[in-house]
This record gives sequence, structure tokens and C-alpha cells, in this order.
Amino acid sequence: MSGFLDKIFKKDPFGNIIFIKRVIIGVVGALTYVRFTLVNSIKIKGTEHLSALPKNNVLFLSNHQTYFADVIAFYHIFCSVKWRFKNTINYPFYLLAPRVNNYYVAAEETMKDSGILPKVLSYAGAVTIRRSWRAKGKNVDRGVDRSAFDKITKALEQGWVVSFPQGTTSPFAPIRRGTAHLVKMNNPIVVPIVINGFRRAFDKKGIFYKKRGVRLEVTFKAPIRFSPDITVDEIVEVITSSIEQDSMIKEKDQKD
Repeated sequence: MSGFLDKIFKKDPFGNIIFIKRVIIGVVGALTYVRFTLVNSIKIKGTEHLSALPKNNVLFLSNHQTYFADVIAFYHIFCSVKWRFKNTINYPFYLLAPRVNNYYVAAEETMKDSGILPKVLSYAGAVTIRRSWRAKGKNVDRGVDRSAFDKITKALEQGWVVSFPQGTTSPFAPIRRGTAHLVKMNNPIVVPIVINGFRRAFDKKGIFYKKRGVRLEVTFKAPIRFSPDITVDEIVEVITSSIEQDSMIKEKDQKD
């Protein structure tokens, strides 16, 4: 009996009960499934790159378009991949046994000051950090959150971590150098992700619809192993290009 209770009340490194996380991911997944498959459509590419990944020390780096819709879509995909489905979330019974060792980096103010929903989503795997450059929609200049690296490192030791290295939903914003330092420090497998359509489909928070019938796109690129000798500036350059936020892409986007 004690073994069963230990399993039920087992916690992740941040003190969250894994069973509750599993329930939250399943319920949120069920409630949001139609947003990505019926109200809008989603095209997924590159999940073949995920099938051979280790269970931990994998860092997914993506451009960012909404606070929550992006992350929820990733959770759907990660759970689907766990069930060996390729480039699809069309079989939602994967939510019956979701992948729980997923974490995502989020601004502390977003997860704690925006109502009950962010708090629930935070329990599912948020690694909250205090941004040193922005707070409540305004640019600020305050001390770096020294605990952020420790939190993200702890999450990487346990599973997969999603981070948005631009630190904002604004397109073509520069990559934060902290991400490059994190890569240098932990030497994770880095998987670039490029998303599109979420900004057109949802509001900034990713909760309410802005437009229906939008084609959402999520592309996972080939994993990257950075050399220990690579510089921070070189890592920033590779990440910028990999998630298609460089100047050449920007110019093409503006012409289109």
C-alpha cells in the first residue's frame, strides 16, 4: 500500500505532484484539442527528429507568438510522439497517458499575476524566471535572476525543456544571450522549432480566438549538438537562423 501511495504522490524536482500534473495535462489537452484540429488546422513537420531523443537534457528553442497556445500545442505534440504518432495530433487518446517530464520557461509575472488559468498551467511544468529586461509590458533594467539557470538546469536533468530565447512574443526580436550561456553550461541537445499562425489565430495570451480557420504550423528541425569550443555569439547566431528570426527572413516576411 505504501508503495502505491508513494507512486501516487511522487513529485517532480519543483515539488509538484506528478499524478496531478498528469491530470492537468490530460484535462487541458482535452479542452484545447478542438482549437488546434477543428476550429483551426495544424500542420506538424519533423517529429521524426523527436523519436530518438533521450529522455532528458533536451532543450527546445522556438520563436514565440502567444503566451500559452504555443506551449499547449507543444504538449499535444510531445504526448502524441510518446504514443509513436508522427506529425499528427489526430488521435487524442494520447492524453490518457501524457508525457509529464516536459517543462517550459515562462516569465514569473505571467504565471503568477494573470489569474487562475496561468497558475493551473504553471503546475503542469512551468519553470518561472524573473525577466531582467521586461516587466508588465515595459522595458526595465534590473538584476539578473541568478536562480533561473539553476531552475532550468534542474528541469533539463529531468526531461525536455521548451524555451523562447527571444523572451517576447514580438517577431524578430534579438535572441537573449542568457540562452547561449545556458547551452554552454549544460551542453543539451538543442532542437529548434519554428511556429507560424498562432498570432493570427489567438490573442496575445493565446486564450481567446482572434480568427478561426487559420492554418497553424509547427516545424521541428534537426537536433543540434554544439561544440564545447563554440562562442556565445556563435550560438546566438545559430539559434537566430535556426528559428528563422534573422534579417533575411524578416525582409522576406515584410515583402510577402
